[in-house]
Amino acid sequence: MDAYRGFVMFLMAAEILHYGRISEALPESAFWRFMDHHQSHVEWFGCTLHDLIQPSFSFLVGVALPYSIASQQAKEKSFSQLFAKTLRRSLILILLGIFLRSVGREQINFTFEDTLTQIGLGYPFLFLLGFRPTRTVWIALGAILVGYWLAFVLYPLPGPGFSYEAVGVPADWPYHKTGIAAHFNKNSNLAWAFDTWFLNLFPRAKTFLFNGGGYATLSFIPTLGTMVLGLQAGRWLRAGLPYTELLKRFLIAGAIGLAAGWLLTITGISPSIKRIWTPGWVLFSGGWCFFLLSFFYYIIDVRQWRGWAFPFVVIGMNSIAIYCLVHLIDHFIINFLKTILGQHVFEQFGPYEPLASGGAALLIFWLILYWMYKKKIFIRV
Repeated sequence: MDAYRGFVMFLMAAEILHYGRISEALPESAFWRFMDHHQSHVEWFGCTLHDLIQPSFSFLVGVALPYSIASQQAKEKSFSQLFAKTLRRSLILILLGIFLRSVGREQINFTFEDTLTQIGLGYPFLFLLGFRPTRTVWIALGAILVGYWLAFVLYPLPGPGFSYEAVGVPADWPYHKTGIAAHFNKNSNLAWAFDTWFLNLFPRAKTFLFNGGGYATLSFIPTLGTMVLGLQAGRWLRAGLPYTELLKRFLIAGAIGLAAGWLLTITGISPSIKRIWTPGWVLFSGGWCFFLLSFFYYIIDVRQWRGWAFPFVVIGMNSIAIYCLVHLIDHFIINFLKTILGQHVFEQFGPYEPLASGGAALLIFWLILYWMYKKKIFIRV
């Protein structure tokens, strides 16, 4: 679990390598086009490796919950004490997400669509489901997905006079859909409408009209669905099942998720869209999460091939720390290196300058985490 978490946090931190800049400098390189593609989010439909970072992180929150509950119960903590701690943890995650999004701005940026705030908003409900039987958990997942889908479909489509340009979407946007799928179009859906009301309840420099990427606050509801999938995976892990049975369940769940997400997309019933976390995306990305968990479980726990994963474990044991480091001091680290080594030190690498400067910063981040690991300093929320 720590290795899988460390892997996805490494992918997040590796944005500092800026593969896109290398691809621009080497336009004929298919390799760097491929690397750039998988270090970027798709514009609307589809999925890249980078798009699986947030689902994986959310999924692993669910996987860890049964272990966390068991650990706290072993200390004879009451349910009310556990729930109070859960609410405190949720509030910290929400406030931390807002803080990181406000750094460098003139005033607090009240926004609730990033990874930490999304998890924080859904975590109390996940905690409550952690005490319910498996049947109830599956029913809750179905209710989340069907209910969220129905809410979108029942929200009326924009009229013929609707200005997509006014909400940051070109009139010739190539991802406009018709039929049921039109209810999930960018910045003209239920989640967008909710944010034009909700986000304007907070102090803002100017009126909120739209999110440029189409991201939305209400995505925390289907994100809860992703965490519920992780909760069930965590229960299977703690059940003491033979590894063959456990792998079979993971792989079957992964195959069902991918197939269901794909079918919902091609039929237009619920297109797989990460930016608004559609029910189709919950299932499709959840399928990939089960497959990735299967891989790490088989390699590390079954085959006992652990040495290669140690760098990821160091990162995974302090995921909140690396999240904050990357968001707060990435540019500072690179500028500090230039101050010490010379302002043009990385230019000698030519088109690979971002790889050199970003790689140096990543190494420093990892060494900080390694020092924390050796000192047994683990930041938990």
